[in-house]
Amino acid sequence: MTMEEGTLNSPSRCELTEADYEAFQWDTREDCEVRQILDRVADKWSLLVIALLDRNTLRFTELKDKIDGISQRMLTTTLRHLERDGLVERTVYPVVPPRVEYALTPLGMTLHKTIRSLVTWTEEHQTEIAVARARYDRRVGA
Repeated sequence: MTMEEGTLNSPSRCELTEADYEAFQWDTREDCEVRQILDRVADKWSLLVIALLDRNTLRFTELKDKIDGISQRMLTTTLRHLERDGLVERTVYPVVPPRVEYALTPLGMTLHKTIRSLVTWTEEHQTEIAVARARYDRRVGA
């Protein structure tokens, strides 16, 4: 298996981000996979795929139909990355034509809980953010 560009063969030793947490600590440790994993799971397409697969098993075409604006190539790439990271499971059924389904793994389900918290926070604060944006736009003349 060839390695994806920008990823390492095995996890690098990196210090845990605990009580001495520093805001950019994860960003400056390029030899640590934390940055690479955050880049993957914070990607807009990955977030949408994980959200759609919550308690659902979907076929490729169902995912593509539900994700507005994603190309077939980008969905394929996103699913491969999520599968490689152990977040999504791909099941191929030996039928003609081949049927392929995607589902969250137990690890992916734990990530979905975190994503749901972020969505909940966004829903709870969307009015405040809209007000702040309008105030900013007035100030800068946008």
